[in-house]
Amino acid sequence: MKETILDVLLYLFENYFYDDPDAVRDRDSLQHGLIQAGFSPTEISKAFDWLEELANQRPTLANPRANGPVRVYVEAELDRLDRECLGFLMFLEQNGVLDADQRELALDRAMALDQEEVDLDDLKWVVLMVLFNQPGAEAAFAWMENQMFGDDPEPIN
Repeated sequence: MKETILDVLLYLFENYFYDDPDAVRDRDSLQHGLIQAGFSPTEISKAFDWLEELANQRPTLANPRANGPVRVYVEAELDRLDRECLGFLMFLEQNGVLDADQRELALDRAMALDQEEVDLDDLKWVVLMVLFNQPGAEAAFAWMENQMFGDDPEPIN
């Protein structure tokens, strides 16, 4: 099985961060748990680097820009993200789930997955992890979580 950074991140999110985000775990114990789960040290290291970049790039809590400029995607982004992904990001931003800074962070983290293509499901997970890591984004995280896991997803108000 070809494991990816996203596989490691999802395992960490589902087994460690999601259930008890306040639990203090050092990198060594997490790495040991991941190796026990069958992940390679290389992918584990890449996943930890991905998480460190996410933590270092928290947007400031400024006022979100409403009706701001349209985002123009560069060729590398267009090569990895299909129309469905780009439309989803626009939908999230237009409906207040993501602000422009969070969108940029989600794009950055999606591009950092080291995958040739990022599909919509992968992007949804990245957005969920970005929102999970953002202070003040609890409502957006809850909405996104409900969209991904809820039996009856709610529309955006």
